Amino acid sequence: MPPEKLVYMANQIGKFFASQGPQRAAAGTAEHLRKFWDPRMRAGIIAHLEAGGGGLDPEVRKAVEQLRDEQAKADAE
Repeated sequence: MPPEKLVYMANQIGKFFASQGPQRAAAGTAEHLRKFWDPRMRAGIIAHLEAGGGGLDPEVRKAVEQLRDEQAKADAE
């Protein structure tokens, strides 16, 4: 899936959680991506983040950073 599509979808999810405040928006978005996106989609959005993360809303960026950090920890174990 193209990165632009993943960014659009992730930002839409972030907008849903935005009314719950910035902290909950990031946590809720990360949880949604973890539960409902397949591993290839998560890998794609993390790769996009690593390439600069253009277009990601701030709270969505935090959510993807959280996913990246979780993945790095899991890979190290």
